[in-house]
Amino acid sequence: MSRKFVPIWGWAAICVILVGLCSHIEAQTKAELHTTAQNVPVTVLDAQAAFDGLTAKEKLYAHWMSQASWWGALITFEQLSPESPLILELFMRLYQGSEVDFRAATTRAGLSEEDLSDLATYGARVLANCGNYLSFGDTKFIPRLSREKFAKAVFAIAGAGEAKQDRLIELWSMLADPIYSLDDDVLSLGIGADGVSAYYSDNINQKDIDDCAAFMKGKGFEAWNTRLTKDEAGGLHIQIASALEQPSQTLEFRGRSYTLEYGDYASILKIVVDCFKKALPHAANDHQRRMILAYIDHFNGGDIDDHKESQRQWILDTGPVVETNLGFIETYRDPQSVRAEWEGLVAVVNKEQTKKFAALVNAAPSLIPLLPWGKNFEKKTFRKPDFTSLEVICFASSGIPLGINIPNYNEIRQNFGFKNVSLGNVASGRGGGKGPISFISEHDQELYRHLAGHSFEVQVGLHELLGHGSGRLLREEKDGTFNFDPESVVSTIDNKPVTSWYKPGETWGSKFTTIASSYEECRAETVGLHLCTNDDVLKIFGYEGQEAKDIAYINWLSMARSGIAALTFFDPAKKKWGQAHMQARFAILQIMLRAGGGFIEIKQDDKGDWRIHLDREKIETVGAKAVARFLTQLNVYKATGDDKAGRALYADLTGVNQRFLDIRAYVLSKRKPRNLWVQPVTDINDAGDVIMRVHEASPMGVIRSFLDRYRGLFD
Repeated sequence: MSRKFVPIWGWAAICVILVGLCSHIEAQTKAELHTTAQNVPVTVLDAQAAFDGLTAKEKLYAHWMSQASWWGALITFEQLSPESPLILELFMRLYQGSEVDFRAATTRAGLSEEDLSDLATYGARVLANCGNYLSFGDTKFIPRLSREKFAKAVFAIAGAGEAKQDRLIELWSMLADPIYSLDDDVLSLGIGADGVSAYYSDNINQKDIDDCAAFMKGKGFEAWNTRLTKDEAGGLHIQIASALEQPSQTLEFRGRSYTLEYGDYASILKIVVDCFKKALPHAANDHQRRMILAYIDHFNGGDIDDHKESQRQWILDTGPVVETNLGFIETYRDPQSVRAEWEGLVAVVNKEQTKKFAALVNAAPSLIPLLPWGKNFEKKTFRKPDFTSLEVICFASSGIPLGINIPNYNEIRQNFGFKNVSLGNVASGRGGGKGPISFISEHDQELYRHLAGHSFEVQVGLHELLGHGSGRLLREEKDGTFNFDPESVVSTIDNKPVTSWYKPGETWGSKFTTIASSYEECRAETVGLHLCTNDDVLKIFGYEGQEAKDIAYINWLSMARSGIAALTFFDPAKKKWGQAHMQARFAILQIMLRAGGGFIEIKQDDKGDWRIHLDREKIETVGAKAVARFLTQLNVYKATGDDKAGRALYADLTGVNQRFLDIRAYVLSKRKPRNLWVQPVTDINDAGDVIMRVHEASPMGVIRSFLDRYRGLFD
């Protein structure tokens, strides 16, 4: 039988076709991953009943602190990407006219109802995330609406009003390319070729960042409220957020110049400070007044010590009716995890729900000894914090968490205290779908659906209070003294004397930098797992007997499920995680899998679906032993500032092997968009009364709430 051969040029043509086909498939997959879904769920943050229960004075205090929070949130757009504040302006201008005129103009331009829905959904997603990168995942999203149709909408509205025309068209000309770009270097937050970050100028590299960190450590500065840029000569400029501009100051350090520049975000912070001044007469007590005065000093001058004083006064203000906290708080969205995003919280205490958390606080001194790292790695005295359940009136930032443990200044947490809050109306508003729950086996579906919310309440409480609230840092002070005995403290990992600790000027963030946020979330989550099987803990939350055992089981199962779902937030090309909490949960899943003994398996069923099989009878033996050892490692490495060992441990556990890359494809097929929040707007009516307006649960509801909140900003 004769054999026929394809000529060499034929093979070349086939290769070209195959490469082109692969590139097309890759581009198509990339577009699908980053394109906004059609049906993004939207939820109203329900705070009406809590707001109605306030006195007139309390409402005025809540209103002006909300105003300060939301005006400050404009900074968050500035911190994300160069185009984010411009996209905000574009949508505010697109929709600021009447809805009738908008629909008439866009209909004449040939846009369908689906087109208008896609436009509004993208706009709402940008507003809710304070920019065009997801707050939970740090990845870029683009509109489903085509570029051509988006342009039609812009020109239709521009043509409908002469005053808007020039600016709208100017914005579109600047934004069309960055909005739709899917170039690899803009798909996620990062430095240089790894992504985008408005915390740094485009010409900043890792060496610049490391040099700046060494300079700031040497001079005793902290980076929370700063941005970093580089001039053509290679000099670094540290831009400090402050309402008042001050003369710049140039310092030399190790042969390089560093210029401190004040007045970053000055126009916004001047409004924030004015809101604080209006809130001041309505403060409930001296601690609130001192807190606001410290805020004013901090946001005027940019000194972190002033913000630390505000946090001390905030901690001392126990059991307030209206709870607030504002500033540059969380470092999750900085690729280096040292510069913080704006955050403003205003909420009303839910007194009935708070009683449960108060019981947990009271029990904390007896529960902390159950943690496995030993007394040398724990604070000598547990400072009982305020732990309250809140009904949120506003959370002005890129996303709303379920719980918070702040302040994030370690010296205050270690020596002064902290507060825990659980955001009750956020948890109740999350809800859940009615379809099958992914990754959960058939026989666990009903139990999981019934108890997931209850188990999450237990996990959040333990995570915030006994996770973030536990542990100590071993430190050498400037005068050469220690807060521990270097001769006698022995590591509970290997029973050898500790050989590392924090030197003067070093902090948890400066040592662990890029992994600090995720590592700490992992530690807190693991504390929750470790303690959730304890009968006394579960009794505090009102659960006993079989129900308590079921809740502990579902909590472990939920953590394993989150570990699988976390794969959505891993970028295989860059080998990089995009979300601190999810990276942490993947690490915990690996600990469960490595526990062995048939404790947990992830396998496909006969339909090809990946399911978790967790032997609940082995939680308190096999699972608990593995988690306790892991928790000891996490805490001791953190306590001793052993970032080398901590990084090695975390890198090992959060590396994604081929098996999980294969599972990731399935996970992506099951992903669902996170819900967007429509937050209420407070205002003062003609009679001088504070009122609350609530907009509908839809993408247009999100947009209208922002138009209502920032009336006149872009006139």
